[in-house]
Amino acid sequence: MYSIGAVTSASLASARQPYESDPLVVHGPRRSLRYATPADVPRLFDLAADPAVTRFFSWGPYTTLEQPESYITSLPARRESGDLLDFLVIDPDAGPVGVTGLSEVARRDRRATVGSWLGHEWWGSGANFEAKAMISALAFRRLGFERLTAWANTRNGRSQRALERIGFRREGVLSAWHRHGEVLHDVVIFGMVRGAWERSPLHDVPVRVEGTPPPGFVVG
Repeated sequence: MYSIGAVTSASLASARQPYESDPLVVHGPRRSLRYATPADVPRLFDLAADPAVTRFFSWGPYTTLEQPESYITSLPARRESGDLLDFLVIDPDAGPVGVTGLSEVARRDRRATVGSWLGHEWWGSGANFEAKAMISALAFRRLGFERLTAWANTRNGRSQRALERIGFRREGVLSAWHRHGEVLHDVVIFGMVRGAWERSPLHDVPVRVEGTPPPGFVVG
């Protein structure tokens, strides 16, 4: 049994910040991005209990409701620290269909890593493209980043092809870069700089950003 009322002192403190009372919401042509709430626990569990979805991740698949609950409870403090800025990908008909966000922020260099995952049903639906358009517009246009990095497991050809189609450039392979349990994985590194984003199909997608960004993610 999980409790949607379970909160930590850190999350209570974070909730008093202006960027939590006026949260970021990103709108695309059809879908949107918003922060996860405790009410989203069952939905996230259903999406990430699928082993196909988490096959190349260091976590999952979910086996208990406490796992997505712990993840969601941790997010306000991670936004406050500048560690992780995750959003749910919201479909107007289906509700949450996945997650996208920014992490590994280097403020001096104005760069971050972008990551996304979607429930299996929404693979190939266009949701990934729109989610990447929204998160990249937020990063480059609102937060001031100059570069986004993305990783893909060397065995995950689907993810590699998807990144290249939307304008990310393959930059090489990093050996033993990610550790999943006791297993080390090689990854392909992809990059997108501001100029490339401005020439990419992502830039042409109309995106509207509302709310106050956490200061730890505003770099320019």
